[in-house]
Amino acid sequence: MTYQETINYLYQQLPVFHRIGKKAFKANLDNTLTICNHLGNPQEKFKSIHIAGTNGKGSTSHFLAAILQSAGYKTGLYTSPHLKSFTERIRINGQPIPEEEVISYVADNQVFLEDLKPSFFEMSVGMAFEYFAKQQVDIAVIEVGLGGRLDSTNVINPELSVITNISFDHTDILGDTLPQIAGEKAGIIKKNTPVVISEFQEETKDVFIRKAQEEKAKIYFAEDDFEIKSYKNKGTFLELEISNRKTDSIKSFVSQLTGSYQLKNILGVLKSVEILNEQGFNISEEAVYQGIEKVVSITGLKGRWQVLSEKPLMICDTAHNLSGITEILSSITKVKYKQLWMILGFVSDKDIDGILALLPKEANYVFCQANVPRALEAKLLQEKGESHALKGEVIEEVNKAIAFVKAKCSEDDLIYVGGSTFVVADIDEL
Repeated sequence: MTYQETINYLYQQLPVFHRIGKKAFKANLDNTLTICNHLGNPQEKFKSIHIAGTNGKGSTSHFLAAILQSAGYKTGLYTSPHLKSFTERIRINGQPIPEEEVISYVADNQVFLEDLKPSFFEMSVGMAFEYFAKQQVDIAVIEVGLGGRLDSTNVINPELSVITNISFDHTDILGDTLPQIAGEKAGIIKKNTPVVISEFQEETKDVFIRKAQEEKAKIYFAEDDFEIKSYKNKGTFLELEISNRKTDSIKSFVSQLTGSYQLKNILGVLKSVEILNEQGFNISEEAVYQGIEKVVSITGLKGRWQVLSEKPLMICDTAHNLSGITEILSSITKVKYKQLWMILGFVSDKDIDGILALLPKEANYVFCQANVPRALEAKLLQEKGESHALKGEVIEEVNKAIAFVKAKCSEDDLIYVGGSTFVVADIDEL
């Protein structure tokens, strides 16, 4: 099979969460353990960092991977979902897994996979672990797909666990209270393995403390040791000053990932680096600065407050739940513009009414839908928008929506494109 034939085969054979949702989620680790055993347990052959959270886990994963790579470590990175190509999910030193490796993995294990019938995600976790082991990475940064406790990635024994923001998402699977959701995320906390909590939240702190005590794991809340003193967006960069409470010092950083929501992520990253160095890693201050400043260039990350054009200013972001959109709106308030245009599409299993209630009434809206089965119909989204006094056009395909807005707006306007990872993935200019 060619690469495209291989990907088509996997989509046809295996349930894919981003296409069909909850039905693709396997509520146990049995298949993943079976796959790993079949492959010779590759997850035991490299060091790792495990990262969970509702929002921020992707950015945090890329920050840490960029820093480790800048420090000279051969660094694996596993994330999901992908935006343009499946190969984005599995990287070493910023380079996606070669298509030939994907083809050979499926060919070598086709009979086994057809017999086991794992999910698409379970299959891809096995592929990533085998590739990292075969390429002898020094360390791999592993992002949880969904939840933590029952996520397929939760078969590793990492050097460090990191948990970012906890907010409402996938409540039909993870629970409908913050403590319940935190309990699922806390499932990545392992025996005698330190865990960093990037964002302190009163509602969830006891869940993490209790789980850490059970596992005899040292727990660190990043905000106990680090504090943002000042920050400002400057063009396509974020400039910030951070104080270290323990050393009573203030250091300046420049981040290639912008948006105010990155502030919480960066505190967790700095605390994680501190712990890794205590464990024997050799990560210099220069590597930290470089990894944060050049994170997008080093890792190839897309879709995080990404500037697609300057005049008019057009930004896309993969934020897709209530908490993420709230942070996006906060970032938008810090941008100067004449008129705001929002091109939005959502998947149908989100708290769409909750999100629409937050959106500015004075913006111009274009409602679209991503090219995935879970996408909410654009016409239905328009109707929901109207019930929240949001007026706008329906243009289903996102690139046609972008062309429509560009033809009508002025160069001093701001265009925001988002609402779903899959809307962003469909953007031609990405």
